[in-house]
Order: sequence, then C-alpha cells, then structure tokens
Amino acid sequence: MEISWYGLSCFRLRSRALTVIADPYDESIGLSLPRMRAQVVTVSHQAPGHNNAAAVRSPEHVFDGPGEYEVNGVFIQGVPTFHKGPVGQRQRSTAFVYHFPDLIVAHLGDIGVLPRREQIELLSEADVLLLPVGSGDTLDAARAVEIVTALEPRVVIPMHYAQPGLRLQLDSVDKFIKEMGVPKPEPLPSLKLSNSKLTGEETEVILLAPQGVSDS
Repeated sequence: MEISWYGLSCFRLRSRALTVIADPYDESIGLSLPRMRAQVVTVSHQAPGHNNAAAVRSPEHVFDGPGEYEVNGVFIQGVPTFHKGPVGQRQRSTAFVYHFPDLIVAHLGDIGVLPRREQIELLSEADVLLLPVGSGDTLDAARAVEIVTALEPRVVIPMHYAQPGLRLQLDSVDKFIKEMGVPKPEPLPSLKLSNSKLTGEETEVILLAPQGVSDS
C-alpha cells in the first residue's frame, strides 16, 4: 500500500482494496488540500484541522467516532481517546486502526494523553503508527516516545508538528527525533510498504514530505 501525507494530520492510505483519507483539514489552518478521491474519510474529532470531509470527492463513508466498520474487506476500528487537559475537561478524540490486507495502520488523531491498557491492546496491533508529536492539545515529543515504547510499532510516521504556512503553534519534529535518539531521516514523497518488507527488529522513524500543500 501507499501512504502519503498532506500536512498536519491528513494522510491518504491507498491500497488495492480501499483508499482512505484521514483527517482532511480546512484552509483556515493555513494549508490547502488538493482535491482528492477516496471511498472512506475518517475524522478524529470535530475541528477545522481534522474534519473537512467536503474536501474529498464523493466519499462513500465518513466515520467520525468510535466503532467497528468494514468496507471492501478492510476492517476499521475507531478507538476513543482524549486531548490534553485536566481530567473531566478533556475533549474527546478518536484514533483509527485500519486493517488492510497487507498492512495494519493506526492513526492516533489528536491524542494528548497516554492510552489506557484496553486502548493499547487495540492500537498495538499496528505495523505503522501515524503519531502526533508537536504538543499543543496533542502529545509532546517525550509523551510521543512513551507511546512508541508502549505500542512497539514497526514504523512510526510523525504528524501534527510545525511546518511552513501552518497557523498553529506547534513544536518542530526535531524534538521528537532527538527524543527517539535516531538520526533525522530524509523526508520521502510517499511510502510504499507491505508487511513482508518489515524485516527490522527496531522501530523505524520515517518522515514524509507534505504533498500538495501551500499557504491559503
């Protein structure tokens, strides 16, 4: 399958079975999405940086909360999570786990606190983890590394961090790279991957260059 990043938390996950757009954003955040097609849109929570399903042409399904879904033989599970904040005042968010035939991908949305044990059991199935690392209402670099340690994915792709044009105040991805203790990789335009290609024992950090974004 192919994984492409469009800035902030927006990804396209494209396989032979299904194309998914996760967390399409509104231009108010300072970035512009190209027009895209997908059968499925997932929305981690109702905020302009994550819920612009109208940016995707004629999706067959829009999933915006916890639950179990299946489209074209791909099982999708929405896992309840929370933003940062005091207990009892945290906004809800949803992480999604996509069980493609050749790869399991987890998109953690705007998660800001460490997941509970039952959430870890669901999220730790993922081969590839799409992980917010830029602080704000989401994880900072240190907490993001804690989640990597808990979930033990084969590949981590950082998201939701500072980038040119973005009007949100977020940390640089460099803080996360430093906390992980790995050399900073060169960004790729997209990632083509299958389970059979995941041969390393250590978690690999991969950076993606944002595709098709510009100042609004």
